[in-house]
Amino acid sequence: MDGHAGKSPEQILERTATILGCNITDEKLAIHLDQEDELHHIRDQFHIPKMKDLPSTDPTLIKAEDDCVYFCGHSLGLQPKKTKVYIDEELNKWAKIGVHGHFDGAFPWALGDECLAELMANLVGAKKEETALMNGLTVNLHLLLLSFYKPTSSRHKILMEANAFPSDHYAVESQIRLQGLDPEESMLLLSPEEGEETLRTEDILSTIEKEGDSIAVIMFSGVQYYTGQLFDMLSITRAGHAKGCFVGFDLAHAVGNVELCLHDWNVDFACWCNYKYLNSGAGALAGAYIHEKHRFTVKPTLLGWWSHDIKTRFQMDNKIDLSPGVNGFRVTNPSMLLVRALQAGLEIFNQTDKKALRRKSILLTGYLEYLIKHYHSKVPDNPQKPYINIITPSNIEERGCQLSLFFSIPLNLVFVELMKRGVASDKREPNVLRVAPAPLYNSFYDVYKFIKILNESLQASMYPVKDGV
Repeated sequence: MDGHAGKSPEQILERTATILGCNITDEKLAIHLDQEDELHHIRDQFHIPKMKDLPSTDPTLIKAEDDCVYFCGHSLGLQPKKTKVYIDEELNKWAKIGVHGHFDGAFPWALGDECLAELMANLVGAKKEETALMNGLTVNLHLLLLSFYKPTSSRHKILMEANAFPSDHYAVESQIRLQGLDPEESMLLLSPEEGEETLRTEDILSTIEKEGDSIAVIMFSGVQYYTGQLFDMLSITRAGHAKGCFVGFDLAHAVGNVELCLHDWNVDFACWCNYKYLNSGAGALAGAYIHEKHRFTVKPTLLGWWSHDIKTRFQMDNKIDLSPGVNGFRVTNPSMLLVRALQAGLEIFNQTDKKALRRKSILLTGYLEYLIKHYHSKVPDNPQKPYINIITPSNIEERGCQLSLFFSIPLNLVFVELMKRGVASDKREPNVLRVAPAPLYNSFYDVYKFIKILNESLQASMYPVKDGV
């Protein structure tokens, strides 16, 4: 795929199909793209659920032993095969040596999270000392906002997208109330233009310019969970800093999905979960970042044992020797089982080149986009034909691997038919199906299969077969 530099996904697909003497819609193209994929072998490092094992499949519509079409990495990534191996190692260690596991072995429990900090930092474009593994995403967001959100009478607002993930909205609202303020006055929520689904970068920047003197913190997603829009984090950060605001991001849908350069972008703080594209299991150990420029100036509001510097932590004199920067925000020791599960996910990323992964992601999602538009675009002279509108930006610089699909007919029936046929995706109200071909384990043939199943599911939902007919 290296020879396709500068070309759009559609140009690459058209050129490749022409060389093969086939159409972009042909199975032959999908097979060829997988054969040429330099990352295809990584799929073998994951457990891919079988059709027969998914709870809603119809045995009459599937091949039981086939891999399912798993397009739900935006919600929960698949399990690396090493995960069980690593967790079993810790269970065996606990069984054999008990308390000695805190300081013995390759991953001593007292230092386990620090053993992975560099791998995590590399993935988010930060320095090791700017990165910590701790808690869950929303807990980390609360801890960070307690220190970065210091409202004054004139600068008290938090700017965020209006349709932020509910947990982020709740966290920001509660932080404002904690300061004795009214969310109606201190939450500045930015909505798309009327008739549009995503936010324009120019609208975000103009709002910061206009309202910046009253904004204490800008708190955006990296990738918007509902629309799949990738925000211009660099421009938002620069604009925020120019107006004296702190700028932070929830990277839950961005980490492991798009390239991140938190340190170079000068982002003040960020947090994320690791169970989506980082494949570390439901409720996985989360991550947090604080730029090194705040290392000694922004301090945690809440302290715990793990806030104490490791070199003196076990002197037990109850005199805090605060770890500088983000490490001081680690209130408590993490579960070693969660640390090792995260290790399995991070190590797979460490085997890849980030740019190669992004190249594949762009082409994989571009292939999916092309086929959806080919089969399911709105046809003006046939208003009865159901159509799918992709609300995720078409510009590859404004999205990761996720596409959010709005259906012109009620989605529930279509969703049921997809599940019957072994597709793992998810729906979001009112009528959006989120699908995310993750480049680590999804193939081009997965995309081909998905489109074939989608076509069948739409047909079945429009003309359902009645019992006995």
